[in-house]
Amino acid sequence: MESKIEKLNRLRRERNAVILAHYYQDPEVQDIADFKGDSLALAQAAEKVDADVIVFCGVHFMAETAKIVNPSKIVLLPDMEAGCSLADSAPADKFREWKAAHPDHFVVSYINCSTEVKAMSDLICTSSNAKKIIDSVPKDKKILFAPDKYLGRYLIKLTGRDMVLWDGSCQVHEFFSELELIKIMNGNPKAEVLAHPECPDNILNYADFVGSTSALIKHSKESPNTEFIILTEPGVIHEMQKLSPQKKFISVPGMDGCNCNNCPFMRLNTIDKIIAALENLEPQIIIEEELRLKALEPLEKMLEISKR
Repeated sequence: MESKIEKLNRLRRERNAVILAHYYQDPEVQDIADFKGDSLALAQAAEKVDADVIVFCGVHFMAETAKIVNPSKIVLLPDMEAGCSLADSAPADKFREWKAAHPDHFVVSYINCSTEVKAMSDLICTSSNAKKIIDSVPKDKKILFAPDKYLGRYLIKLTGRDMVLWDGSCQVHEFFSELELIKIMNGNPKAEVLAHPECPDNILNYADFVGSTSALIKHSKESPNTEFIILTEPGVIHEMQKLSPQKKFISVPGMDGCNCNNCPFMRLNTIDKIIAALENLEPQIIIEEELRLKALEPLEKMLEISKR
């Protein structure tokens, strides 16, 4: 009898499909992907896909981004409920009002936002390229930054630019327990603390290294340290452990005390749902063309700046 993985691989060949997966996915999903990456790497990969079908194992805004940059492809999201608390924190109608209240500002939006918000933005950034994107904005321009206020605050410190911030946040990164972090640091005094810039200031203050998902993974591999405390979605530990099996990685509980600070939306994609998506070519990401073209412009600018 055909195993699940054998069936998935057969369908992948028959559909001429590629599977893209974010590092926050369950390990078994990461392991069957054709390409793994953070938001920037996945956007770059999606743009270059020449297969007929893209199965996007991530969340809704990521699959939308793939469709925006590669509209001729069928883009499947195995579970349409795989949303994002950060993207949801910036509804398009409220964002439009906010932008209208600051007519002389240049709008930079974090890629963790809806297609509608992207279409109202001048530039898009990811945590991997955020400093480069902000630095590319002329110094005489006032900046609106959305939707992550914590990444925005970090960028203000990093770039010296004064930005007006949208009041949004990621439910995973916002709720790490400072008390539990201190306990873990005291119990592992040699461990290096690695944090994503979506974390609040009180958490980032303890970090030895702050960076995007891909930067954290790269640092954990290249650092001479052998112990790390990880302040981001713990799905990244799977890749870190694969690259450095001899090293120790410790996740930090949330404020509810649960040592499972997983993104509930990212984990909705499963092997069974990927198989169903490939069998049925559903659920598909559909974007109205006029809206897609408006959102494409700031995304293309981002991808071009990222090459410099």
